Amino acid sequence: GLAPLHTWMPEVLQGLDLTTGLILSTWQKLAPFCLLLQVQPANATLLLVLGITSTLVGGWGGLNQTQLRKILAYSSIAHLGWMILVLQFSPSLTFLTLLVYFIMTFSLFISFKISNATNINTLATSWAKAPALTSIIPLILLSLGGLPPLTGFLPKWLILQELTKQDLAPLATVAALSALL
Repeated sequence: GLAPLHTWMPEVLQGLDLTTGLILSTWQKLAPFCLLLQVQPANATLLLVLGITSTLVGGWGGLNQTQLRKILAYSSIAHLGWMILVLQFSPSLTFLTLLVYFIMTFSLFISFKISNATNINTLATSWAKAPALTSIIPLILLSLGGLPPLTGFLPKWLILQELTKQDLAPLATVAALSALL
């Protein structure tokens, strides 16, 4: 789901069951990353353009969404953009970002499966059935968004530092602003 070829991701993820959606959102990213690690020196500018486009599309696309799976799909597009941005400069940081993303996404999908939540409204009404789980889900969502001091903030902060170190401060600024969406 890397922009500009991302349009299929939200609709497909919306139509899948949660287990298959989890696999689509996480494990399907491994093979493309292995390929990109091998070809990235020849396509540095292209990767930067695709990365920043994906962060912007993921941020904008997630606005005004009420379906939880579509929110996760746009989050997946944005996170993929963050990983692509830093891939050529620090593959280990890309792996850290991927690992943190896997953990947070796995937690969300399991939480949604347990609470049977499909949209924001059903999530709000699940408080009576599982108050502890319902209170953890927004924290995981905020962490996925990169809100400090939650776990999801660390990879984004490190990526911004790496981009700045590579003299790409304007790109880092646009990426940081896209995370605020």
